[in-house]
Amino acid sequence: MTTQDETEHLPAVVEPGGAPAVPDDAERTPAVAEEADRPAVAGEADRPPADRRRRRTRRTALLVAIATAVAAAAGLAATGAFGGDDGSAAQTAPDGPAATAKVQRMTLTSTETVDGTLGHGEPTAVTHGFAASGQGGQSGGGQDGGEFVTWVPGEGDTLERGDSVYRVNERKVPLLYGSVPLYRTLRPGSEGADVRMLERNLAALGYDGFKADDDYTWSTAEAVREWQDDLDAEETGTVRPGDAVVAPGARRVAEVKASPGTVAGGEVLTWTGTERIVSVDLDPQHEDLVEEGSKATVRLPDGGTVEGEVTDIGTAGGGPAGSGTGAGGEDRGADEATLPVRLRIEDQKKLGRYQAASVDVILEAGSRRDVLAVPVNALMARPGGGYALEVPKAGGGSEMVPVELGMFADGLVEVKGSGIEEGMDVGVPR
Repeated sequence: MTTQDETEHLPAVVEPGGAPAVPDDAERTPAVAEEADRPAVAGEADRPPADRRRRRTRRTALLVAIATAVAAAAGLAATGAFGGDDGSAAQTAPDGPAATAKVQRMTLTSTETVDGTLGHGEPTAVTHGFAASGQGGQSGGGQDGGEFVTWVPGEGDTLERGDSVYRVNERKVPLLYGSVPLYRTLRPGSEGADVRMLERNLAALGYDGFKADDDYTWSTAEAVREWQDDLDAEETGTVRPGDAVVAPGARRVAEVKASPGTVAGGEVLTWTGTERIVSVDLDPQHEDLVEEGSKATVRLPDGGTVEGEVTDIGTAGGGPAGSGTGAGGEDRGADEATLPVRLRIEDQKKLGRYQAASVDVILEAGSRRDVLAVPVNALMARPGGGYALEVPKAGGGSEMVPVELGMFADGLVEVKGSGIEEGMDVGVPR
């Protein structure tokens, strides 16, 4: 049932679908008023442009509204459609409706549509660390024995396990997959998760003779020498920070920061994941609409849709796990704090050729199963308050049947009332 509070807070925005017809020789007075010229947000016309926020949120479930204006009720009363003063029972209207629609039994789902950005996510920096060719310490700053960048990939290139991320003094610095970076020198006797990460990568690249576990053995060192030979590096059998770059998986080069001939040290490039994702700066009031693993529909610029899954939810004003910033990468004041949300797109092919684009993200806000629903413009305001449906009578004319309202969604409204059944006709505007 729709409570009094729910009725009082019905939205004031309406569909441009026209007004319902009144069963009278005069015009039918609608309960839904057209407001095509009304601004979407009250007071926005007076708000300075600089204060208008970039983001827009649209409640699809509230595309329609119910106007309880006195004029509407008075208009109905003037037609005599309701007869008695109390309006508690179905009343007879003199003529049948101009047009009809069926009462449907269905599942109503209300949604929230928010702005999203399709792309490859927030870029992260790749920085050349300490020298790894037996020189120890940082690069020599251009002196003899120093290190120089001698090769970099192109922007947009995809790098996979074992590929060179860049070269220093013609020594390849490869990509390894993992979550633990090379933060210390690994040698026989070393133990830990970073050893396991290195050995698993060596095995995946085709090197053998060792067991991929937490122990760096002499067998591991021998495999490392073979690997270093293939990288045109000094065959030390040890691995230092800067010998390789570790990332969770394949990477896409976003921007190259260094060029061949520059001194090796500092930021070399930025990169992202290879899969396209959708980032959303969500208004915190809609936080309850998302959780990790929840689904959402992404509408592309060409009107096509694809399903997304929420994988990361940040904190208001912050960024998703590991990103350090929001989807927009900007600091926001407390009054503009947003909740960064990231969605993974499983079916990348459905994204077509879009690499970066503004998209709509449709979040499910609520659902009502097995309910009776009618078009919103079928609702008629009653003189004493509340709403009714115009139901044609078999012998001609029609009667007004009081109804209680439930959920609104996609131009439909849930209705309940004595005598309201699935499949019956109700009056709507022509």
